[in-house]
Amino acid sequence: MSKPLDGIKIIDFTHVQAGPACTQMLAWFGADVIKVERPGSGDVTRSQLRDIPDVDALYFTMLNSNKKSLTLDTKKPEGKEVLEKLIKESDVLVENFGPGALDRMGFTWERINELNPKMIVASVKGFSDGHHYEDLKVYENVAQCAGGAASTTGFWDGPPTVSAAALGDTNTGMHLAIGILTALIGREKTGKGQKVAVSMQDSVLNLCRVKLRDQQRLDRIGYLEEYPQYPHGKFSDVVPRGGNAGGGGQPGWVLKCKGWETDPNAYIYFTIQGHAWAPICKALGKEEWIEDKAYNTAAARQDKIFDIFAVIERWLKDKTKFEAVDILRKFDIPCSPVMSMKEIAADPSLRASGTITEVDHKARGKYLTVGSPIKFSETTVEITGSPLLGEHTDEVLASLGYNPDQVAALHLAQAV
Repeated sequence: MSKPLDGIKIIDFTHVQAGPACTQMLAWFGADVIKVERPGSGDVTRSQLRDIPDVDALYFTMLNSNKKSLTLDTKKPEGKEVLEKLIKESDVLVENFGPGALDRMGFTWERINELNPKMIVASVKGFSDGHHYEDLKVYENVAQCAGGAASTTGFWDGPPTVSAAALGDTNTGMHLAIGILTALIGREKTGKGQKVAVSMQDSVLNLCRVKLRDQQRLDRIGYLEEYPQYPHGKFSDVVPRGGNAGGGGQPGWVLKCKGWETDPNAYIYFTIQGHAWAPICKALGKEEWIEDKAYNTAAARQDKIFDIFAVIERWLKDKTKFEAVDILRKFDIPCSPVMSMKEIAADPSLRASGTITEVDHKARGKYLTVGSPIKFSETTVEITGSPLLGEHTDEVLASLGYNPDQVAALHLAQAV
């Protein structure tokens, strides 16, 4: 069965996480992604955080499935010649080099456009072009701080906190994938390629728009009624950290369940939505709260919200997080167990849906990876193992018209 991106050839000049996450998703959907790597070493994540000596690390395998690996020294004339041929036959070039690296390599936008006017050049940036920090090197946590996420994460009596979720890296890759697909559709109409760029700062900020919303509300009225600081605490002139409060005006909190003394994840997240107030009261055996004017509106509950959470927590003390959610979901109450990575890895529903999948690797054997979060009615997304360094070099060179003698000569030239 053909896949939606069959026939799209992508030169993947990315490394670490943001760019590889983007190109991996496009490879899942059928694009022919050729990962160009430095001979002898390749993507730095091949050796970072290894759990098996001399075998590609999970950091690499989980971000580079379904791709081909081409080793190429683009500093040498022979490597530049191969890249020129590859550009002429490809649709997209994705890169996350430092500013000006492609230009110094001899592949400016003008040169690429000359070789292939239909080429789309997609770039991951730390900051947008023209930003006063555009020359600053950016990693995950730097992006979270620059994009506003860290300043609003954590508890009000503690420092800014970064998230373990890849808000700067993988999130930027997903934004870039959207940009690439949009440019490909645009090319169908215009016949022309274009440059696409996504900055890590911008991508984090895009996920923080509700906090920008709150800043404007705070500027106008001086308080934020859905934050735990209201009505007893004080507000400064910046959006405060809200702990585990809900971000959309629905009070929520992480609450202890049976076993929390020994299990750091024996908790649930419990949300008190207005329409669910009566079911919540029934589930807790507190029916008298349903009509009580001290409790029956969100405004009335706000000043005693932590007292309410304390009542819920007492109800939870003899129930595991899974037992609690099984009871509460019957009342249509928004809640979830706090899932550990160990529990997620073994979750049968995630295995069945392909969100967690086991794949084969030529050197490490079987390993778990994250599958496509996007599900289709007609398209099956198959996840294959990541490539060994240079595994497809001869295949790619042959597809570009190199005969065996020329391939051998190229290997020799790059080894010198």
